[in-house]
Amino acid sequence: MKIKLSDQITAILLALFVTFLWSTSFVIIKFGLKEIPPLVFAGLRYSIAFVVLLPFLFTKKNRAIVKTLNRKDWINLTLLGILFYAFTQGTQFIGLSLLPAVTVSLWLNFTPLIVAVLAIFLIKEIPTVLQIFGVALFITGILTYFYPVNLSSNQSTGLIVMTIGVFANAASAVLGRSVNKKSHLNPVVVTVISMGIGSFILLTVGFSLQGFPIITTQNILYLLWLAVVNTALAFTLWNFTLRTLTAMESSIINGTMLIQIAVLAWIFLGEDISFKEIIGMLIASSGAVLVQLKFKG
Repeated sequence: MKIKLSDQITAILLALFVTFLWSTSFVIIKFGLKEIPPLVFAGLRYSIAFVVLLPFLFTKKNRAIVKTLNRKDWINLTLLGILFYAFTQGTQFIGLSLLPAVTVSLWLNFTPLIVAVLAIFLIKEIPTVLQIFGVALFITGILTYFYPVNLSSNQSTGLIVMTIGVFANAASAVLGRSVNKKSHLNPVVVTVISMGIGSFILLTVGFSLQGFPIITTQNILYLLWLAVVNTALAFTLWNFTLRTLTAMESSIINGTMLIQIAVLAWIFLGEDISFKEIIGMLIASSGAVLVQLKFKG
């Protein structure tokens, strides 16, 4: 007897699978950083993903869209590439070279809080009571996770870098929503063009500052997996699930990444985590989900 899953269950399972792939990225990046400098690593990952996705830009429909792009569209797509790929991804790879994977993941959860604040000033969107409660929960979780504060110089530098990345990520989220709302654009065109621009900047800066590394076969496999499976395939599957899942469902599923990364980092990287830190993560991730319910869609 065949069991037929509903569209809803299928979308939930696919979304969970995508978050698992994204969570494994943190572990794979940590392995790769032993040999490849962070900016070069990030640049190579997204350059390969760009090459994989580039053929989709040349379909009849997408070629027609590209021809309609005006000066303002190109400026927005360039800015999106700089913010989301050059800054956000570049700082994330640097952060992972200086901090435990769980700490980087936790810090990235600041993004929806900053987006909520930006929305107040940019589009006059006042947070709901539930979102304000979510902010309070998130801050409580962060304080629980880090208390008592005892950071090394590397960790302090890592958190500063990640803070820059979080602000870039928040700004790119606001800009990305604005760009994707335009009726003459579609996600493929937006993703491929912005990724191409951002990855070119990452590679150029990475090679200029960190040189040309010798990459082993193992790390080539890491790069290909990150670019093809964890980027090109994963983002495609995630966009597919958004056709079925509500903003709340997507937010909750995305919020599981923090726990997934903690478990994977403990198993594969030997990153121990205390009971207090687990409680802090759970509180913070719950708060982050509440904050972004109104802003994801």
